[in-house]
Amino acid sequence: MLCGNLLSAMTYFVVTRRIGPDWNRLLRLEEQQDWPDHATFMDGLVDTGFLILGGPLADERRVILVVEAPSEEAVRATLERDPWHDRLLQIESVDGWTIRLDGRSRDP
Repeated sequence: MLCGNLLSAMTYFVVTRRIGPDWNRLLRLEEQQDWPDHATFMDGLVDTGFLILGGPLADERRVILVVEAPSEEAVRATLERDPWHDRLLQIESVDGWTIRLDGRSRDP
């Protein structure tokens, strides 16, 4: 379904993050250093509405986030507060995203 003016007024970004130099490939995600602090930080981004969707890709070396923010600078500044920033996860790219189709808004 084509989105109306409400969604077009919002600014979305797709963020790609890649594992950093301190990532231990022998450990699962939840076993990485400072996992509880990272998880708490990311849950907080969901609670504030900044983080819409997020999770690792199948290669388990990259993570995709869909965020709502006023600018790329705001996205980067927010993610720099993550306890994993640069050590365990590094920002690879931040791209603006125009949503033209949204199947979530369909009536059941």
